[in-house]
Amino acid sequence: MSFALQSVADPAAPLARRNPVAKLAAALLFALPLITTLDPLTPALALAIELTVLPLFGVRYAVLARRAWPLLVAAAGVLISLVLFAADRSGRLLVDLGPFDITSGVLITALGLILRLFAISLPGVIVFATTDPTDLADALVQNAKAPARFAIGALAAFRLLPLLGAEWQTLTLARRARGVDTGFRAFPALAFALLVGALRRGTRLAVAMDARGFDSAVPRTYARKQVFSKGDWLLIVGAVALATLVITTTVLTGMFRPILG
Repeated sequence: MSFALQSVADPAAPLARRNPVAKLAAALLFALPLITTLDPLTPALALAIELTVLPLFGVRYAVLARRAWPLLVAAAGVLISLVLFAADRSGRLLVDLGPFDITSGVLITALGLILRLFAISLPGVIVFATTDPTDLADALVQNAKAPARFAIGALAAFRLLPLLGAEWQTLTLARRARGVDTGFRAFPALAFALLVGALRRGTRLAVAMDARGFDSAVPRTYARKQVFSKGDWLLIVGAVALATLVITTTVLTGMFRPILG
């Protein structure tokens, strides 16, 4: 359970150099239409575009596969949940499992949800894989006018993520040294101990930051100036244009299924 916060992309890649706020806004705007449809074609087209532009962000496909493995676990969970609990089992019967019959309708619904899960999550993975956390916090304050208390607090919390994995391992080894169970039944106790430790560390960090003037009303200076250039605006416009292209293509093929339709 380790988290690497360093950038895993080539910083010299064309889109990796863009402003962090611009990359975040482009990811949100591109993924927004995906939550309005139920068809599998829309997320499939979006996912194809995301994988096509991935080299422009300096991220290798092998690195992405290693970083995005939790999405595969989530996709398996979606498939199992629909097979067991889907209310609509229309379509051609494929596998007869009694009350858990697998039909073509169940598989199409599962395919649409899994593709949507990947298509919505991948832009966020790309943004955080190509952005330095400090640059993101500075850009949120300077360009998005986010409160400095929120941005710097979020940066501090993000920097502390690796400690969670290290502390989990320490708690597991301590219980094992005392002869206490460390299997699945010990998960609630370990999770509670980890939560208590995180709350204590967060309280100490908040007091330390307040003592150093992070909560003062005095305007702060920034060591890293975040410039929002014309290229950043082009990235946002390009994301909107690609999202519009995906929705238009789905509508023209007659497969568009709006959620509220």
